[in-house]
Amino acid sequence: MTMLRALFLASVALTVPAAVQAKTQHVKSTKAKPELGTWGVDLSGRDTGVKPGDDFWKHVNGTWDKTVAIPADRTATGSFVVLSDRAEAQVRAIVEDAAQKGAAKGTPAQQIGDLYSSWMDEAAIEARGTAPLKPYLDRIAALQSRGDLIKLWGTRDYHLPAEIGVTIDPKDPSRYIAGVVQSGITLPNRDYYLKEDGKFPGFRTAYKAYIAQMLTLAGFDAASARADRILALETEIAKIHWTPERSRDLSQSLNPMSPAKLAVLAPQFDWPTLLSDMGLASVDTIVVRQTTAIADAGKLLDSVPLSTWKDYVAFHFINDNAATLPKAFDEANFNFFSKTLRDQPQQRDRWKRGIGTVNALLGEAIGQLYVAKHYPPASSAQMGELITNLRASLEERIKTNNWMDEPTRAEALKKLAAFDPRIGHPDKWIDYSSIDVQRGDLFGNMRRGGKFQWNLALSRLPKPVDRGLWSMTPQVVNAYYSPLTNQIVFPAAILQPPFFDPNADPAVNYGGIGAVIGHEIGHGFDDQGRRFDATGLFRDWWSPATAAAYQKRTDMLGAQFDKIEALPGLNLKGKLGMGENIGDLSGLEMAYGAWRRYVAKHGEGPKRDGLTGDQRFFMAFGQIWRGKRREGALREQILNGPHSPEFVRGNAVRNVDAWYKAFNVKPGDKLYIAPEQRVKIW
Repeated sequence: MTMLRALFLASVALTVPAAVQAKTQHVKSTKAKPELGTWGVDLSGRDTGVKPGDDFWKHVNGTWDKTVAIPADRTATGSFVVLSDRAEAQVRAIVEDAAQKGAAKGTPAQQIGDLYSSWMDEAAIEARGTAPLKPYLDRIAALQSRGDLIKLWGTRDYHLPAEIGVTIDPKDPSRYIAGVVQSGITLPNRDYYLKEDGKFPGFRTAYKAYIAQMLTLAGFDAASARADRILALETEIAKIHWTPERSRDLSQSLNPMSPAKLAVLAPQFDWPTLLSDMGLASVDTIVVRQTTAIADAGKLLDSVPLSTWKDYVAFHFINDNAATLPKAFDEANFNFFSKTLRDQPQQRDRWKRGIGTVNALLGEAIGQLYVAKHYPPASSAQMGELITNLRASLEERIKTNNWMDEPTRAEALKKLAAFDPRIGHPDKWIDYSSIDVQRGDLFGNMRRGGKFQWNLALSRLPKPVDRGLWSMTPQVVNAYYSPLTNQIVFPAAILQPPFFDPNADPAVNYGGIGAVIGHEIGHGFDDQGRRFDATGLFRDWWSPATAAAYQKRTDMLGAQFDKIEALPGLNLKGKLGMGENIGDLSGLEMAYGAWRRYVAKHGEGPKRDGLTGDQRFFMAFGQIWRGKRREGALREQILNGPHSPEFVRGNAVRNVDAWYKAFNVKPGDKLYIAPEQRVKIW
């Protein structure tokens, strides 16, 4: 990833432009019926046999959970997946239309259509065979020294045990700098290499067989012996990797260095040569995330034979390009990563994966067409009052909480006022016209596309930070918060039921999209996001006493999650999921406060299906977390974080006093927490 979003907090998010924010009138529905149920919640999916106080997620979603199967080509299903499938079908129509037209070279239609056609042309891919690999593998085979290996890595065509990219300077968020993070392993994280219990030894056995299979397909001899050495090297890399919990602790993992200091930390990488060859010779600062992992990876360059590094780089090149190679490579890749690791029975249809490929390479070109066809501007306008109430709700909580001192409170209010929300789509679009996209050359298209993305990042390096850039395309069902720009961003595709429906009961939109917007605003004040100020600068603006009071609350929240057994013998990690769990709780509290502001102005209306306004609000919140995962995918989610499983997120209500009152939850109910033990942050 050229912009190194993983270098910092890239959290699920939501947003609205300032012009929409200020819009306060109540907009009435123009269409009578919402998409879900009669007022916005699908009551047929709930299980009334489960008391709300015993398991609220099951109360709202239990019948759905028991009756809905995960599609064979998916590792999960639920609210996000349903909307993603819808967006995928909409994008397919756009892409296939482009593929049928003889558009002029370099136009979005030509590039979209020809890239998709090159993906779908399996006959051409088979005919080329392994020929596209040959020049790259020949270059690896010709390496004579570690210096040659460094020069190879400088081309950015090959995998190395440190990911290097362009990012925003946490000490000066108006400029771009370089960043380095640990890398070098293929399995989901270090646990898969090091744990001896459960399924992990079997995963390693299957991985070694997969390495040998890919090398054999590419024409290597002694593939099994090479696989042994590659797995042994990756295991050594895994040992030096930081845990996910440690990596997300910004007090440890934001380490700005000069190139000279980086050269002292890990001299084996020959940083002057490596950075220069990558186009980063002019940078004066590199943010190093996992310092000891980078240093120890350098030591492995000295201790591991060059022949093993050559095998390692060759395998990773083959693996990274498997989807662009003949069917035998593609199927082997699916069978290991999706079927073995994540329990996915069936590979997705080729057209679906093709849509993903085009989205990944030409995302904003498609986004422009998607927005024109499927995003009504009225969706933004109808959220105006909701956004205003959300911000007012958090402002009131900041002003009235009893654990913040006045200087810290003033800084928090300043940060809230500076939030820069974005919704729907970017105001300006990326120009992809310089990419040479050719029908019949999928491998080449992907290589040229990757080079374009890197050069685009380099072109921004000497310029001030472009706050108009988006890290997601409009057709993605997701959202994020960027602490370095203090922006919450909400793509068009998520502005649909169950998250938002302009024709639903207002309680539903406050419990749905309101909680998601609140979640993203909450990331600005979670345990890591709070370390950035109103401008995105990484600095400590909290007094020691207020920080200690905050820590006490987050420790309580972490302890709650540590007790949750999400899979037999595998509990959640409170510290790893802390940011997202704070986002869920604070977003829900914020949305409820905003809902009550709406009620004070407009009333909550009569009961619907016997449910009060507050009950409808919480039901809508539970509905947005309708989702289920296969065991392998759930295991990976728990170990890598940061998001808790959906059946846990829907029970964030257990810390909210208003939920207890709405559903008459009492001591003895399974979710009951005594008032003094409920976590109150925002």
